[in-house]
Amino acid sequence: MDPIYINYNQEETGLRYKIVEFIQTLVVFAAIGTAIYLFIAQPHKVSGSSMFPTLKTGDYIITNKIGYRLEQPKKGEIIVFKNPREESQDFIKRIIGVPGDRVKIEGGHFFVNDQQLSESSYLESSVYTSSGAFLREGEEITVSPNHYFVAGDNRLASSDSREWGFVTREEIIGKAFFRYWPLSAVGIINSASY
Repeated sequence: MDPIYINYNQEETGLRYKIVEFIQTLVVFAAIGTAIYLFIAQPHKVSGSSMFPTLKTGDYIITNKIGYRLEQPKKGEIIVFKNPREESQDFIKRIIGVPGDRVKIEGGHFFVNDQQLSESSYLESSVYTSSGAFLREGEEITVSPNHYFVAGDNRLASSDSREWGFVTREEIIGKAFFRYWPLSAVGIINSASY
């Protein structure tokens, strides 16, 4: 009995090889992309006016997720976090108080540790900061350990810690660090220094 030889068409073999190679490449890139998304950086689209004029509706930003694994969030930084009332939503606000800080609102301004917060780098001097259900005018609260007090830059249109309280460290996704859209505003998102 004669042996049976299978004669593969070289074109078919080459095509199969290219398809397998392409699929392998896609899988590798998907794995790398997933790792970056889960552990290093995440894109977000700003929706709403709570951070106006610093960030506007339709801005696209990159959130640095790895930085807070190495250091603690600081006052003045803009953070993205899980909405304390609805975990499926992400919020973006500025940190006003860190653990141990004493925060109050008086005369339309934030005071932290008895010092009026200088917000001129991101707010007009005419902006009036009103109190809320959680932080009432003239009352002082101390930020709990592992918690943060946050506020939107657009004080008239922001649902923030004044109304619903602190953000826990576990709810923080990361620091907003780079705006990549619109092209006219591309660049690093600077934190305020207090």
